[in-house]
Amino acid sequence: MEAAAALGAAAAPEEGRGEEEAAEWAWSWGAGTDGQLGNGGFDDHHLPQPLLLPIRCRGRVSLVAGGGAHAIALTSAGEVFTWGRGTHGQLGHGNLDNVPHPKFVKFLENHIVTCVSAGWNHSGFATDSGQLFMCGDGSFGQLGTGDNHSRSLPFEVAYFTSRHVEKLALGMRHSLVLLKDNSVCGFGSARRGQVGKCTSRNEKSHNVPRIIDGFGDVKIVNIYANGDHSAALDEYGHLYIWGRALIGQHDNDQPWSVFPSLSISQVALGWHHALLLSGGELFTIGVYRHQKCDHPVPGNVVGQQSKTSATSSSHDGSSSVSTLEKVPCIDGEEVVQIASGTEHSALVTAGQSSPGAGESMDNLVWVTPLTRWFLRELT
Repeated sequence: MEAAAALGAAAAPEEGRGEEEAAEWAWSWGAGTDGQLGNGGFDDHHLPQPLLLPIRCRGRVSLVAGGGAHAIALTSAGEVFTWGRGTHGQLGHGNLDNVPHPKFVKFLENHIVTCVSAGWNHSGFATDSGQLFMCGDGSFGQLGTGDNHSRSLPFEVAYFTSRHVEKLALGMRHSLVLLKDNSVCGFGSARRGQVGKCTSRNEKSHNVPRIIDGFGDVKIVNIYANGDHSAALDEYGHLYIWGRALIGQHDNDQPWSVFPSLSISQVALGWHHALLLSGGELFTIGVYRHQKCDHPVPGNVVGQQSKTSATSSSHDGSSSVSTLEKVPCIDGEEVVQIASGTEHSALVTAGQSSPGAGESMDNLVWVTPLTRWFLRELT
């Protein structure tokens, strides 16, 4: 996974259009063998290449999600565009073709999509009415449709028909959903405990969503997934993790409360590590298999400094001690956005000042498996 791709979207006025109808420019570079750069080709590029989203794009790009080698763009108008690898139907266009440019997902044109997420080879779309649509690889039950079939068109997950989906987060072969009532559901691969408890030792996956037990009366406000592990934040910024072990020596099939002394605002999961943002300070946990450095630099997992011990505990009362590592800020600036991919991470600082109410940040960065997505708003 040495290859990486990046994409940036920005509002740029086009001749003949008013400011309200500004085109969405984007830049991409890195690995492009499956069309994931979205520039019309299948070649790798070391330098940013500009591309333009289709004329029909309404609104500005508000979110970009990246999977193994595909991408999803969500606009402020609730439209969805996908491109890249489509060999499992993860693009939602009704075929298995790779698409080298952003293409409108026509199946969703009568829905206002509010949240998207990309797994390794599957995709998810939540609507303003609380519906959930899934497509792509279903071989581990990660589509939640009650079978292990793959689908090339977005398919509504029946389990959520009478429940309101607020957010979703997709890992490599599993999926998490946060409901309006603050319940968390999981489905897909269950070998490492990433979707909660199994009913038997032989159960390796769930193809029907199940409520993940262990949160008690805690109000969950956000969920995260990557690789074979999962995480959630509650309303007070307390972090819960489960799945493949990031802390300690064993996998967990129930949520564990970790580092309760921190009030965490953002979480970014990699495959072997995680970033935590608290009060503008950056912390890391997990296993580091690449170069370490005192300051974050492109190409390395993350800088590390100031190790402290913290206690992790489960709801059954057991606990373990783990190391929480603080990353020094760049030039003393406040960190405002974090993201992680398989073995790499990125952060954005506030610059000269943090954005105020109603203002947008200078830069927003998302880093996903194999792919780094870079959004920049031009003002």
